[in-house]
Amino acid sequence: MNRAPDLTAVVWRKSSYSDGGGTNCLEVAHGHPGTAPVRDSKRPDGPILVFGASPWASFLAYVKK
Repeated sequence: MNRAPDLTAVVWRKSSYSDGGGTNCLEVAHGHPGTAPVRDSKRPDGPILVFGASPWASFLAYVKK
Protein backbone atom coordinates (compact mmCIF):
# COMPACT_ATOMS: atom_id res chain seq x y z
CA MET A 1 0.00 0.00 0.00
CA ASN A 2 1.31 3.49 -0.89
CA ARG A 3 1.16 6.07 1.83
CA ALA A 4 1.24 9.82 1.38
CA PRO A 5 4.39 11.49 2.71
CA ASP A 6 4.17 13.47 5.96
CA LEU A 7 3.90 17.07 4.75
CA THR A 8 3.32 18.81 8.10
CA ALA A 9 6.74 20.52 8.23
CA VAL A 10 7.40 20.79 4.50
CA VAL A 11 8.80 23.94 2.88
CA TRP A 12 6.90 24.89 -0.29
CA ARG A 13 8.56 26.60 -3.25
CA LYS A 14 6.48 28.60 -5.72
CA SER A 15 7.02 27.65 -9.35
CA SER A 16 9.04 30.07 -11.47
CA TYR A 17 6.28 29.61 -14.06
CA SER A 18 3.68 31.24 -11.78
CA ASP A 19 2.57 34.55 -13.24
CA GLY A 20 2.75 36.49 -9.98
CA GLY A 21 -0.75 37.85 -10.53
CA GLY A 22 -2.42 35.35 -8.24
CA THR A 23 -4.06 33.30 -10.98
CA ASN A 24 -1.48 30.60 -11.75
CA CYS A 25 0.34 29.76 -8.53
CA LEU A 26 1.79 26.31 -8.19
CA GLU A 27 4.00 25.24 -5.29
CA VAL A 28 6.19 22.17 -5.04
CA ALA A 29 7.65 20.64 -1.88
CA HIS A 30 11.19 19.31 -1.92
CA GLY A 31 12.87 16.76 0.29
CA HIS A 32 10.63 13.78 -0.44
CA PRO A 33 12.69 11.37 -2.55
CA GLY A 34 10.68 9.59 -5.21
CA THR A 35 7.73 11.99 -5.00
CA ALA A 36 6.73 15.53 -5.93
CA PRO A 37 4.05 17.03 -3.67
CA VAL A 38 2.23 19.87 -5.47
CA ARG A 39 -0.42 22.34 -4.31
CA ASP A 40 -2.21 25.52 -5.38
CA SER A 41 -0.60 28.36 -3.41
CA LYS A 42 -3.89 30.27 -3.41
CA ARG A 43 -5.37 27.43 -1.34
CA PRO A 44 -2.60 26.36 1.08
CA ASP A 45 -5.10 24.38 3.16
CA GLY A 46 -6.57 22.75 0.05
CA PRO A 47 -5.71 19.43 -1.54
CA ILE A 48 -2.16 18.32 -2.27
CA LEU A 49 -1.35 16.14 -5.25
CA VAL A 50 1.59 13.77 -4.85
CA PHE A 51 3.20 12.65 -8.10
CA GLY A 52 5.84 10.00 -8.56
CA ALA A 53 9.27 11.36 -9.48
CA SER A 54 9.27 9.88 -12.99
CA PRO A 55 5.84 11.20 -14.07
CA TRP A 56 6.72 14.61 -12.57
CA ALA A 57 10.01 14.73 -14.50
CA SER A 58 8.14 13.85 -17.70
CA PHE A 59 5.61 16.62 -17.04
CA LEU A 60 8.37 19.18 -16.43
CA ALA A 61 10.19 18.16 -19.61
CA TYR A 62 6.97 18.61 -21.57
CA VAL A 63 6.19 22.05 -20.12
CA LYS A 64 9.72 23.29 -20.74
CA LYS A 65 9.42 22.58 -24.48
